[in-house]
Amino acid sequence: MPARIAPAEAPHSSEVAAVLHRMMPGDEEPIALFRLYARNLPLAEALHAWGSYQLSRQLSLGLRDREILIDRTCARCGCEGVHIARFAPRVGLTPAHISSLTHGNSADACWTTDRDRLLLDAADALHTGHDIDDALWERLSAEFSPEQLLDLLMLCGWYHAISFTARAGRLTPEPGTPRLDDFLPPAAPKP
Repeated sequence: MPARIAPAEAPHSSEVAAVLHRMMPGDEEPIALFRLYARNLPLAEALHAWGSYQLSRQLSLGLRDREILIDRTCARCGCEGVHIARFAPRVGLTPAHISSLTHGNSADACWTTDRDRLLLDAADALHTGHDIDDALWERLSAEFSPEQLLDLLMLCGWYHAISFTARAGRLTPEPGTPRLDDFLPPAAPKP
């Protein structure tokens, strides 16, 4: 199915090329999502500024925390993105972790720290109920600083917005990006 709004294609105007160059690291070709945003340059500029913070060392959450939240949020939104392929190995997420992020829950045996489980529970609560109840908030507050909690809330919301754009825009997943179904847990043996 073609994208509902076609991402910008090369050759790009100098303005579009400049924005895309800022959005992509190094000399990599810009991903379709960024090229889609480049169809609206003021939006692309604003998104780049916000995304640069969300993916920077300024974010008060560490790289592993960030990736667990992003991967879980995108999976819950049914959005297949590049984060699992690019970052999961860097932060020590195993195939069991990825299977759990995409199809499981925080009670899965692969999660051995309360911090990781709390991140999944927070992403799930925000996705399902658009809120965090008092009991979960108390547990989160014991583990995360107020700055980290604000970043957690905004990061989940940001990746909901990205997922909405990718899914509703019918963007094709990037080449080589794993699909959510690639991480289905093995079927339990039948009795």
